[in-house]
Amino acid sequence: MPATSRCWRLSKRPRPKRRTSTMNDVILRLLRAARGGGVRISTAEMLDAFEAVEAVGYDDRQVLRDSLTLTLAKTIEERASFEVIFDTYFRREALAGGATPTAEESHQNAADMEGIESKLAQRLMQDDQAGVAAMMEAAGEAVGASNIRLFTQTNLFARRMLDRMGLPELEREITNLRELGREEIAARLEAARKALGDQARSFMERQLTLFAAGATKELRENVLRNVKLSQLDRRDYQRMRGLVRDMALRIASRYSRPKKVDIRGHLDIRRTLRRNMAHEAIPFRTVWKRKKLEKPKILAICDVSGSVAQVARFLLMFLYALTDTLAGIKSYAFSSKLIEVSHILEGEDIDEAITKILNDVGFGSTNYGRALEIFSDTALRHVDRHTTVIILGDGRGNRNPPRTDLMKNLFDRAARVIWLNPEPNPLWGTGDSDIYKYMPYCHLVTSCNTVASLERVVDDILRSAQ
Repeated sequence: MPATSRCWRLSKRPRPKRRTSTMNDVILRLLRAARGGGVRISTAEMLDAFEAVEAVGYDDRQVLRDSLTLTLAKTIEERASFEVIFDTYFRREALAGGATPTAEESHQNAADMEGIESKLAQRLMQDDQAGVAAMMEAAGEAVGASNIRLFTQTNLFARRMLDRMGLPELEREITNLRELGREEIAARLEAARKALGDQARSFMERQLTLFAAGATKELRENVLRNVKLSQLDRRDYQRMRGLVRDMALRIASRYSRPKKVDIRGHLDIRRTLRRNMAHEAIPFRTVWKRKKLEKPKILAICDVSGSVAQVARFLLMFLYALTDTLAGIKSYAFSSKLIEVSHILEGEDIDEAITKILNDVGFGSTNYGRALEIFSDTALRHVDRHTTVIILGDGRGNRNPPRTDLMKNLFDRAARVIWLNPEPNPLWGTGDSDIYKYMPYCHLVTSCNTVASLERVVDDILRSAQ
């Protein structure tokens, strides 16, 4: 085929419709519903979704669904969830009736509509299902149907939507028709009005299904983020595990970085000359010195006695979700004795591993001095100027010698020593608490008994390592 002919054919191809603000709103609400349904969608993937919509348009709903599914879904489960959400989001429920009117019926309808001014009444008399559905969608958008959160709000939002569509005018039309003796037409509109009410409630129930799940999940996660881990119900363990994983992934993506960075201003003269040998060593192509970036090293020492064990569980879970961002993590657990638990955490499912650790050394009588002795004899050699040591515990050693001399040795060797105390500050130093004796040998001592506080600590460690 000649090139000119091919170019002419390409120029005649229909171009996809440009996005409008309304189209953007439709897709944004769909993506919000998908997120609430468990489909992970990043900002970049949202932009990809808009590009897909612009490429395929809205005319073929199946093509649109397939395109968005391929763009957004990353697992089989997410694909199935998104397809259900897409179909629910774009579904229009039929009104009662629906048969195509004959010519005689159309003529009769035209006669019956004489004197009817309400736009909604006219659509109902004509049995214009598509028109009524379009009115309902526009009215639902106007009243903020996607903001519904509770089942008890269904009737309220449905009534607001019907009012926006023109229900008051429709009811006045029905009253006027009865006063004029046109009872049959009034009865037809009354039946259509009741069917419309059922459709409006179904529409709002669909919005509740689509949008309330995400809001409820977000609310529940905010509560879990700030609940004291010592008071966490066992029924929430699985949900909390997913929350910790998502938080860790979010932190990991924030601090992911290349292994080396250019140091602008420091010219690498030898490499520059070598690269420009073909140009008689004239430095057309400069090479800058590069600094190797080390991943932060974490060493965690966790008290797993009593209520402290719950906080230890989630700290270890948090750290091991950051394995790709942190250099080799070493973890130790103790109550009456101290053991290294890194191999247990690396070799088994995290929940099973932590349960095994708690069974081995958890819930004993705490002895911080003895734990520091064992650590100094077996593990102090792993601590250097690149190591951040996290100690998790309440500092209550049951009146055993605290061995602050060993704590000082650890402080002198490490880059940072951070002590996380699950107890609130007013309890520090009371009873058998030795926390104030250890405090001079820590760079930071802070209260920490929620996953939100764990997130802040880990975020601070990674930020300071930048």
